[in-house]
Amino acid sequence: MQKIPTDELDALLENVDPGHLDDYLEASKKFMINAPREFSYYVKDLLSEKRVKLKDLYLLAGVSESYGSKILSMEKHTKDRDLILRICLAGRFSLEETNRALKLYGMSELYAKDPRDACLIVAIHHRIYDLLMIDDVLVKRGLLKITAEERE
Repeated sequence: MQKIPTDELDALLENVDPGHLDDYLEASKKFMINAPREFSYYVKDLLSEKRVKLKDLYLLAGVSESYGSKILSMEKHTKDRDLILRICLAGRFSLEETNRALKLYGMSELYAKDPRDACLIVAIHHRIYDLLMIDDVLVKRGLLKITAEERE
């Protein structure tokens, strides 16, 4: 599928008359995201590219296989942003890949002005994907752990 950068689509939208919005939407349908489907395909494609097995991903992310597969297939939805972050960390996603996954799932991207997110950004940049090491960094700064046992 051909990809058009968002800034090019933004430029096109500047000239779209409100009366012709449906024409734009129809013509651009192949470029629009279907977030639930896109999230699932995006994450699974990345995991395949990185040769990460789903069984290993669930184990590293601290989620059961049955629940993890339902989250990835969008059969179930979670409001727990940390769960999606743990999946991204377990999949060894880059910052860009993590932010895209979060955005496709409908969650806010990692934000450099948030102290906890800043710690996660630094960990990702330095390829620190071990959740216990990340928890240690967070706890030392008085921030909430990323692992699930903290919230249960």
